Amino acid sequence: MKSLIIIGRPNVGKSSLFNRLAGARIAITSDVAGTTRDTNRAEAEIFDRRVRVIDSGGLDDTSELFARVQAKTLSEAKSADLIIFMTDGKLLPSDDERRIFFSLQRLGKPIALAVNKIDGKRDEERSWEFNEFGVKFFPISVSHNSGIDELKEWIYGFLDPAPARQDEDEIFDDFIEGFNDEGEPKEGRDEEFYASKTIGVGIIGRVNVGKSSLLNALVGSQRSVVSDYAGTTIDPVNESTEFGGRTLEFIDTAGIRRRGKIEGIERFALNRTEKILQNSDITLLVLDASEPLNELDERIAGLAAKFELGLIIILNKWDLCERDYDEFCRDLRDRFKFLSYAPIISVSATDKKRIHKIYPLILEVYSNFTRKLGTARINEAVEAAIKAHPIPRERGKSVKIYYAAQIGFAPPKIALVMNRPQALHFSYKRYLMNRLRASFALSGSPLVLLPRKKGESDEEQ
Repeated sequence: MKSLIIIGRPNVGKSSLFNRLAGARIAITSDVAGTTRDTNRAEAEIFDRRVRVIDSGGLDDTSELFARVQAKTLSEAKSADLIIFMTDGKLLPSDDERRIFFSLQRLGKPIALAVNKIDGKRDEERSWEFNEFGVKFFPISVSHNSGIDELKEWIYGFLDPAPARQDEDEIFDDFIEGFNDEGEPKEGRDEEFYASKTIGVGIIGRVNVGKSSLLNALVGSQRSVVSDYAGTTIDPVNESTEFGGRTLEFIDTAGIRRRGKIEGIERFALNRTEKILQNSDITLLVLDASEPLNELDERIAGLAAKFELGLIIILNKWDLCERDYDEFCRDLRDRFKFLSYAPIISVSATDKKRIHKIYPLILEVYSNFTRKLGTARINEAVEAAIKAHPIPRERGKSVKIYYAAQIGFAPPKIALVMNRPQALHFSYKRYLMNRLRASFALSGSPLVLLPRKKGESDEEQ
């Protein structure tokens, strides 16, 4: 597996980028220069390929301790396969940065220049000063998740294709056994279970967005303690109610705050929130409409994506919001592009305004989340998509999708039986996903595409 090291002066955002690539809050981040003094390592998935990411200590020789950290960082760079040299885009490049960058460049390894904290037009104009490094640079904002995909594409080009899983054919054969001769899932497969089970609905959000008030409004009782004190809810609070012939179990989780502000017992509550989501079907992501969206909202939203849950975005405290609804939704969609499938509803939990609209929306999302898609329609949609935009060839060789079939529920999982599954680029996979979404109404539900190898003999076709 290739290794990638992130290098730069203190406080340029290396640990934040490390966490972003790793998909988890592993490295401690703060505004204090020199927080990272050793190297953190984690395996990350860049689209469909893996890489070992290394977060290094800041390049600073102003003290004996920092000089040792810098020496270790530069030593680690010599053994890494790829280097990301990170700078602060709000400052002009320094002489030390130029000197270190050019010394790293002489190692002969692929190196990218990532200019962080590009948050506006003024920052973009200043970033052109980094042209003097003589290489293509990537203007990014880790906190806003801007420009990260372009940087990932650069990394992706140097990584080894993921090896085919040894049990892929066996797994696919097991799945196919669940389908009849017409290619449709056999009657009763998973459907009975999903049709009768209690629907688990986890309520997540940062502290003081009104999760407990929302739970109380949904179940019609003072089930959860509500106060202005941030972090009132520690233990998960669950309550069930009936709607449309189904049992809905709502779980109010502890509010999530910035890591540096988590105190005492709240650390245990944070871990329990993730465990609750592992056993949920639907997530209600609660946002405070009276305040601007922030990075913490984005990180919490990532939990729903991580566990592939059905999702509804709740804009609470809408009675206190002074913004236009359409404008607010456009900004939200732009920031949370990875949750484009989620419906949005504005409510006021304290006044119980529009709360009644949440119940049918939960049932709609759950229906899509556990839906059986017609195999014939799936293949028609895939064929139409390929006809409109053919699959790019890999090194002159054709990449073919022979057959598509749903192989799982909650959320819908579709196998793409192919001759070269590893050659299906993430961007084309995303294109197919969008086309399938256009063919099937799947509001609120993720859609998982799983390229699968047909057989060894087909590799030669």
